[in-house]
Amino acid sequence: MINVLEHDTDVLVRQVDSQLALMRLSGGADMTVAERLAVSLRELIVSTTRASAVDRARVRAAVHYLMLRRSLVADLRVVNEIARSLGRDDLVIQAA
Repeated sequence: MINVLEHDTDVLVRQVDSQLALMRLSGGADMTVAERLAVSLRELIVSTTRASAVDRARVRAAVHYLMLRRSLVADLRVVNEIARSLGRDDLVIQAA
């Protein structure tokens, strides 16, 4: 079971990295905020590897939301909401 969870973690991190690379290529996004968002989301992914299924699902949902390529403000809102719900106020990103 642990190997499956670690595999899922790796897949989610790669998805975040891929999305960040696409943002870099397409331009237009505030890359400073996008990079901070990616750092926060990666940390949420890793820190919930062995958390409850509900917490892992919340983080997975945030990654999938990011993949939809909505606005960076909407992405921040979702990731910040999940970080707060998991008690990770240290990962909340303040928009510039």
